Amino acid sequence: MKKFITLSIALLVLSSCGGKKAESLDDLLASENLEQIRAKKAELDTEQQTLSAKIKQLEEKIKELDPQEKIPLITTIATKEEVFNHFVELQGNVSTKQNLVIYPEYSGILSKVYVKEGQKVSKGQMLAKIDDGGLSQQVAQLQIQADLAKTTYERQERLWNQKIGSEIQFLQAKSNYEAQQKAVNQLQQQIAKTVVRAPFTGTIDDVITDQGSVVAPGQSMLFRIVNLKDMYIETDVPESYISNVTAGKNVEVEFPILGESMEAKVRQAGNFINPANRTFKIQVDVPNDNNLIKPNLTAKLKINDYTNDKAILIPQSIISENAEGKQYVYTIVDKQDNKAKAKRVFIETGKTQGDNIEVLSGIKNGDEIVDEGARSVKDGQEVKILVIE
Repeated sequence: MKKFITLSIALLVLSSCGGKKAESLDDLLASENLEQIRAKKAELDTEQQTLSAKIKQLEEKIKELDPQEKIPLITTIATKEEVFNHFVELQGNVSTKQNLVIYPEYSGILSKVYVKEGQKVSKGQMLAKIDDGGLSQQVAQLQIQADLAKTTYERQERLWNQKIGSEIQFLQAKSNYEAQQKAVNQLQQQIAKTVVRAPFTGTIDDVITDQGSVVAPGQSMLFRIVNLKDMYIETDVPESYISNVTAGKNVEVEFPILGESMEAKVRQAGNFINPANRTFKIQVDVPNDNNLIKPNLTAKLKINDYTNDKAILIPQSIISENAEGKQYVYTIVDKQDNKAKAKRVFIETGKTQGDNIEVLSGIKNGDEIVDEGARSVKDGQEVKILVIE
């Protein structure tokens, strides 16, 4: 009975001390005494460090007594051959060779404009007429003289065939006729320049000069004509790809503004390296059946510059390097159930695409390599394979 009373008193004292300690901590926080609060924190930090050290000692002892605790858990992936397509990503602008500003070939007043903006025209169609300044009348006069010279020549030719008259008369008549005819042809060519015609089939995008304006060759812009059928993308490619980016290569084309993409091919690869930026030009055909694609539209290109039908790809994250810069991964050997040994294998890598990289040598089809946990294993170390379902 005495022992029970003594134990009860002891528990009561301890309970009182604990409550007092808790109250003293609350009082300490309520006092807002910075020095005392810092001192209390330092005391608790020391206790925490002591507990952490003890926990670590316990963990080490557990690993020493239980061999299973020493084996690292890993996951593995089996390598397999697959088709690997590598792409060069570039940016280019849409162009067309049939995007032309039409200038006059003759000076004068633009007397007639036969088309308007947005109108579709055919090749050779008359677009405008420039006043010829009296050339038509001159042609009519010269034509009369040419007709007379022709009649004279034909009569003189008949006489000469009958051995009548002199040869010089025949030659003079012939020369006069040919000279008159050439003069007529020359003026007719000048008159033809007063008619402005469409150089190709397309759409009048802009009527630049109004009817009644005075125009001059090489100075006055008359129309802009555009054909959106024969479109292509032109871009510069670094010279390092000159042997891989060639005519006929497949290209994935994306137009961010339109939200559309399409498959195309390189139709032309340049043979000249620009010394300023060490690039060469390529052109990519772009079908434009719905006429949504316009000149100077920005496009993103993914050009297939390399293909390996039997490539082995692995994640870049599992590759390590030694002090000499050699790359390696860990493969699994001596596998029994879910236990095995890790073996370091040096590899050579090729091109990358996204998170994967091509392995050229070191591992082969069907090898099992360490995936998760690859950074924590060592050569020859026993590992436990975790099966993820």
